Amino acid sequence: MTEETIPVRLIEVRYAARDINLYSLARPDGAPLPPASPGSHVDLILPNGTLRQYSLIDVDGPGDRYTIGVKRDAAGTGGSLFLHDRVPVGSMLRVSHPRNHFPLNEQAPHSVLIAGGIGVTPIYAMAARLAQLGKPFEIHYSSRSRDDAALARELDTLGGCRFHFDAESEGRFLDLKAIVASAPDGAHFYCCGPLPMLKAFEDATASLPPDHVHVEYFTAKEAAATEGGFSVELKRSGTSYVIPAGKTILDVLREAGLDVPASCEKGVCGTCETRVLAGTPDHRDAILTESEKRAGDTMMICCSGAKSDRLVLDL
Repeated sequence: MTEETIPVRLIEVRYAARDINLYSLARPDGAPLPPASPGSHVDLILPNGTLRQYSLIDVDGPGDRYTIGVKRDAAGTGGSLFLHDRVPVGSMLRVSHPRNHFPLNEQAPHSVLIAGGIGVTPIYAMAARLAQLGKPFEIHYSSRSRDDAALARELDTLGGCRFHFDAESEGRFLDLKAIVASAPDGAHFYCCGPLPMLKAFEDATASLPPDHVHVEYFTAKEAAATEGGFSVELKRSGTSYVIPAGKTILDVLREAGLDVPASCEKGVCGTCETRVLAGTPDHRDAILTESEKRAGDTMMICCSGAKSDRLVLDL
């Protein structure tokens, strides 16, 4: 990651659900943090150098803190374990400026908000904003059990929340097709949760206008393009690089000593988004819409490759 980061102190840890804590971060000098909108996320840099992306929960607060929800994942890559087990209140961390690739359309006539597990964090921020504006919305929140449902009380207070607990549903999952079918005309749909839920959501909304369907991924949707066999020209410097099999564009540019902005390196955060001046990208990210991918004007160089023999990038 190369963009400017902000020093913050962990000022509060609160229990949210089984294996889920809420972490509040503030500047040590008490100065306001950069504003954020519902759906925004930040990169959190832990003391051991680990970097992870987390959605912001309290985007409509006074701006003196960021709050994130983190699930302790014993089978993960270690970031959540380190935060849960080894980062006490008072620890100094760093965060990026907020980015939003999951924005809320505040003008929609109706909003359908769907969350699974820890995916409730951006959904809650959206619901709180819509309630503040007096806009119509409904929430569908699925978790394994009541003990695993983070922010359940807060969502219940906002109203319009329908809970689905797998442990109480005889093995039936949330019926996304029925939810989509029962929504009023013109509704916008939002979903954040585990990959199977996101896939079912995209299937259920496939016939809707693309600009009415909004999805947030925090894990890679597709494997990175590492087939290689093409060249990349950097327009500003005039240099060219051959991308071999087994490497991404970002890998090659870094090995050449270039300081290229990047963060998640799996196509879900948008830090490495780069303008394409010529050639046809092979998109593997989970950010760009289908129409944006067809246009081919931009790409995420951490995970996407090329369908053409050559790409010209605005770098």
